[in-house]
Amino acid sequence: MLQSADLWRFIAPPLMLVASNVFMTTAWYGHLKFKSTPLLLAIVISWGIAFFEYCLAVPANRLGSSVYSTVQLKTMQEVITLCVFAGFSMLYLGEVFTWRYAVGFALIALGAAFVFYGNG
Repeated sequence: MLQSADLWRFIAPPLMLVASNVFMTTAWYGHLKFKSTPLLLAIVISWGIAFFEYCLAVPANRLGSSVYSTVQLKTMQEVITLCVFAGFSMLYLGEVFTWRYAVGFALIALGAAFVFYGNG
């Protein structure tokens, strides 16, 4: 049976990676709604937002490395990134999520499942 501290090491990294990806997606793509803003200002603001992504991603990976392999952590991060981006592009940027995007993301998620399946 898992102790609560052990359970936290499994759950905290994905939660922290979700939060970090919200910041990173905002930093990378949020400025697209403000294209009249000077590029240098967009870069500086994005860099400031990305700081908070690092404040979550670095500890998530450090904590997660005690229970996940680095390949699993990276795979998890990529799938989370796609999910966060899909929501962001629809909700914030107003883009349509097509069936082709859904199929493509599903295939990536299927590939990711192989990383977590089995012991080697």
